[in-house]
Amino acid sequence: MKRRTLLKTVGLTAGALATGSLPALAAAEQAAHNKNKKLALTVAHITDVHIRPGDNAPERFKNCLKQVIDQHEPDFFLNGGDSINDASYDNVVRNQVTEQWAIWDDCLKQIGKYEIYSCIGNHDPWWKAPEKTDEMYGKDYVVKRLKIPNRYYSFSKKNWHFIILDGNNSKISLDEEQYKWLEQELEKLPAATPTVIMSHYPILGTTQVLVGGGHSDAKKLKDLFYKHRDKVKICLSGHNHLSDHTTYNGVLYCCNGAMSGFWWGKGDAESAGTGYYLETPPGYAVLKLYADGTIENTYYPHTF
Repeated sequence: MKRRTLLKTVGLTAGALATGSLPALAAAEQAAHNKNKKLALTVAHITDVHIRPGDNAPERFKNCLKQVIDQHEPDFFLNGGDSINDASYDNVVRNQVTEQWAIWDDCLKQIGKYEIYSCIGNHDPWWKAPEKTDEMYGKDYVVKRLKIPNRYYSFSKKNWHFIILDGNNSKISLDEEQYKWLEQELEKLPAATPTVIMSHYPILGTTQVLVGGGHSDAKKLKDLFYKHRDKVKICLSGHNHLSDHTTYNGVLYCCNGAMSGFWWGKGDAESAGTGYYLETPPGYAVLKLYADGTIENTYYPHTF
């Protein structure tokens, strides 16, 4: 390679690292490899929207959703939780919770006919309701607002199966009831059924080494996924606002950043750019799911 070409290549790589677009470049190579395969589904994964009034967050989020639809034409959306900015802090009162959910509902009008399948984030439940019997207390109200069937559930599209988990339990884990359900869910699937698993929190990966926030039952889940390694293809997460792709035992673990980036703010001294959390810009992911069970997960930064 000529020196000029080498320097140009190095410069492009450095630029990709600076803008957070390197995963998209890597995915482009995989896409070229997969060009002759049959695409089953295109799925948008958004997470950690943290919607709230202020900083023009609602309009910015609507613009992000329009970009996802216009540029990627997904079949449906997966929402990884922390949909609203916060209902979990001690000083949050009822009208703040209802205001945030009302903004969420208004923003989702942007995606119109598209289905959205959500999981519960740690900032979504209001634990400081006056009484546990209050209809807005805890996870049940979040299930209602997100229009999901349960705090954990599953569904199928084309030849792919999707499992949505609730890690909002002791030490970030699956409760015993949910774990037994997950065991049974994977066991009853026909052999080689390609499966996507989504939790708000990372199960395995690099991000929890840097900032914590990962599943405490990661080894238990890893063992279960290894038992069903012909089925489990990818585990999606958010929570840490960082982008990370880790492959272990043939399972791809993707922490897909945050739509809100630095909570819709400009950042702090550790932000690599405006709106970044550490080195990760605000963004979303698009998954390409193929009929043969292979998968691409590409992270797309946004500038809204």
